[in-house]
Amino acid sequence: MPIIINLDVMLAKRKMQSQELAEKIGITQANLSILKTGKAKAIKLSTLEAICKALDCQPADLLEYIPEK
Repeated sequence: MPIIINLDVMLAKRKMQSQELAEKIGITQANLSILKTGKAKAIKLSTLEAICKALDCQPADLLEYIPEK
C-alpha cells in the first residue's frame, strides 16, 4: 500500500508507549496496533485528530505517500 503510517516514529519521538496513547485517545491497543502495522484500510478523521492532539503533531507527520513502482 502506498500510504505509510509513521505512528511508531512519532511515539518514539514523543517517548510515549502505545498503551498510553491508546488510553489518551480512547481506542483499544488492538486497534492502535492495526494502525501501527499498516494493516488498517481506513482511519476516522476523529481518530486522526485525537492522535495528532495527543502527540502534538500534524497529520503529515503520521502519513506518508510512497508511489508504487
